[in-house]
Amino acid sequence: MKELVYRSIIIWTLVLAAVLSATAQTTAPMGKSLVGEVTKYDVKVNKILKGISVAELTLTADTMPNSTDLKITGEAVSKGTLLKIFRYSFLQHYESVLDPSFRILKTTKHDVQKERVRDSEAIFDYGQKRVMFTETDPKNSSRPPRTIASEIGEHVLDMVSAVYYLRLQTLAIGKKFELSVSDSGLVYKLPVVVTAREIQKTVLGNVQCFRLEPDVFGPGRLIEQKGKMVIWMTDDARHLPVHSEIRAEIGKIDIKLKSVIPAK
Repeated sequence: MKELVYRSIIIWTLVLAAVLSATAQTTAPMGKSLVGEVTKYDVKVNKILKGISVAELTLTADTMPNSTDLKITGEAVSKGTLLKIFRYSFLQHYESVLDPSFRILKTTKHDVQKERVRDSEAIFDYGQKRVMFTETDPKNSSRPPRTIASEIGEHVLDMVSAVYYLRLQTLAIGKKFELSVSDSGLVYKLPVVVTAREIQKTVLGNVQCFRLEPDVFGPGRLIEQKGKMVIWMTDDARHLPVHSEIRAEIGKIDIKLKSVIPAK
């Protein structure tokens, strides 16, 4: 039972790591370059662990070598209570590569949960209108790869690039978006609504933010359970994600901005 609870914590943490990892683009539609921005987030779990920090996220962005393509990198690492008391560790390294028109080209993940290790890659072929997902076990070469292929449209995002795409949009209360998002070889429609402007207390001070509510929970959604997700982005040109909250069966998870290095 304890293993199931803490595995759930890891899953929710990594979902948020992906959702908050969108931090840069080479030539943004708003004319703002955020390449070189580095952000760190602190992850806390309430109810089960009473608001104790369980992980840290580090997010970076850069252009690919000799290319105009963008690479966004996110890394979630366990810390604190999970390591010291429960001896449960995890690491997820997540990379997204996008072309100049901001279409996802490739998503790679390195996922470690205690002794379990999985590597995966999703390749997006817009000529064939298909995404091919492959997952392997690097600790067991005899285990056959798990593969999934799905049809895609003309413009697809992954979990990392979806929120960064929202950062590039003009936000206003009541505005709605519907994104096509691929995760682990499957493709989902992701409705997002801007529901309010609220002041958030952050490491940057008290800042005015837009409140965004992505509809990721429920049947046919990215997470087929009951729950709710909220993301707060600053009401300025950067639309910097400063806080995200998930309420689910295991309790509440908070991710808050810890530090930021501005773009070059």
